Amino acid sequence: MQTGYRYVLTAPTGKDFAADFEPDLTPKEMLEMGVFGGKYMTDCQDEFPRDWFTNAKLSPGRADPRINYFGVAASQPLAEWRRKGWIWDDDPRGWFQWYCRYYLGRRCEDDERQIKRWRAMRRHIAQIKKNCDKYDLNCRPKQRQALLHWAYDSRILDRR
Repeated sequence: MQTGYRYVLTAPTGKDFAADFEPDLTPKEMLEMGVFGGKYMTDCQDEFPRDWFTNAKLSPGRADPRINYFGVAASQPLAEWRRKGWIWDDDPRGWFQWYCRYYLGRRCEDDERQIKRWRAMRRHIAQIKKNCDKYDLNCRPKQRQALLHWAYDSRILDRR
């Protein structure tokens, strides 16, 4: 894991996002709902605002899918992310680390690629809308959890 990485915050926290990037959830909200089996942020909390972790659902040991909002595993292992070339060196934990830093105000050369990846997740919204009753949160829980990992809130699909 990378240590000593430094970056400059050039935008106000939670503001001035790219025009085509409108996540439903903040990193804090995602952590409170339960993402990545609770394991994702357990070793780097000092980098982020303390209040993000006040009600965060974290697992001190291994990732625990029961911690996830929809109670299912919906992540590929980090090794698979690396194999597919999805990891940028400055954000070795992947998209969510990038999003946390972007949310805080960091802007970097990887923004366009990560926002493009975020937009690509919309296909899952269409599948849920097509195959699930509007308020049936038990329909397609793995897809819903995957969307949650990308700051989409499938509880409010009627807004999209």
